[in-house]
Amino acid sequence: MRKFVLTAAVAIIAAASFAAPSQAGYYSDDCKPYCYVKKVRTYDYNGNLIVKKIRVCE
Repeated sequence: MRKFVLTAAVAIIAAASFAAPSQAGYYSDDCKPYCYVKKVRTYDYNGNLIVKKIRVCE
């Protein structure tokens, strides 16, 4: 009986931990973030140009 209660508690905690991040990305129609792609130019150790595309949301 003790193992069953412990297993049930672990299952409930795992289900709750997956539910919280899924709600984090929800936005209503009034406050959607403005996102754009920014190009960042950097150089590596040998002097070669590296261009990274980064998504920035405000």
